[in-house]
Amino acid sequence: MSFRPLVEAAIDAYGDAIRRTADAQRRFLTLVTGSAGTLHWESAGSGEPVLMIMGLGLSGGAWWRTVPVLSRRLRVITYDNRGVGRSPSLVHSYTTEAMADDAVSVLDAAGLERAHVYGFSLGGMVAQQLALRHPARVRSLVLGATHAGGPAAVAPDAAVLDFFARRPGMPAAEAARASVPFNYGERCRREHPERIAEDIRRRLAHPFPEAAYRAQLWAAALHNCHRQLGRIGVPALVVHGRHDRMVPVANAELLAAGIPGAQLRILEDSGHLYPTEQPEVDAAIAEFLESGP
Repeated sequence: MSFRPLVEAAIDAYGDAIRRTADAQRRFLTLVTGSAGTLHWESAGSGEPVLMIMGLGLSGGAWWRTVPVLSRRLRVITYDNRGVGRSPSLVHSYTTEAMADDAVSVLDAAGLERAHVYGFSLGGMVAQQLALRHPARVRSLVLGATHAGGPAAVAPDAAVLDFFARRPGMPAAEAARASVPFNYGERCRREHPERIAEDIRRRLAHPFPEAAYRAQLWAAALHNCHRQLGRIGVPALVVHGRHDRMVPVANAELLAAGIPGAQLRILEDSGHLYPTEQPEVDAAIAEFLESGP
């Protein structure tokens, strides 16, 4: 089942909001003229480099739980995708291929010929494209809570699709609260509400432009690496929550089956945002990255 219908519904819902913010967007674009293509990135720790690519609408700062663990023995590079956080964008229209090329520009700016790459959700789709379009730049892959796209991709349930359709017209705080049953598994909601509250607090402190969210949503809908997965020639680890409603776990199984030699780690107590739900997996991911070529 294709992800395209949910995005088309979301795009329709975005129309009025985008028109209402057109003047504000024009003022924003005036401010960043001359710096388009400049992506904000940060580095922490030392050792083998790993490039971290975040998911839908979130800045590189959303890796705040994971960076301290990985940076103990690795050099961790995080960045804001175009149009998000501190990275401007003059054109809110792009694909996962274009976003992969952006990632290469971050490697260039950091002076890195090759790096391990860890992508989460939409960032995992970008990581796939990076490994396919620029194979010489990638040492190993971690693909978290993501899918390969194409007609084989398993779409979310009807309630998730309805949320995506309604999400654009909702105030940020309301949308954050409404997303909880879809982003987090039952155990985390029951036993660790404080973690969820902290995620939401940080998310609301760094709101994203609606146009960038819309463009990223469209990029995810068009993503399709399914038939090319066999060309990925680096060690890969696929990580996914068993109870992920945003990207059903069957997609992880398809990814791992398609990438030669890929390892699959299913987190039995997690939903979509497993770095919050089972943060101990960060140590296992770090171990995988350190053991790479």
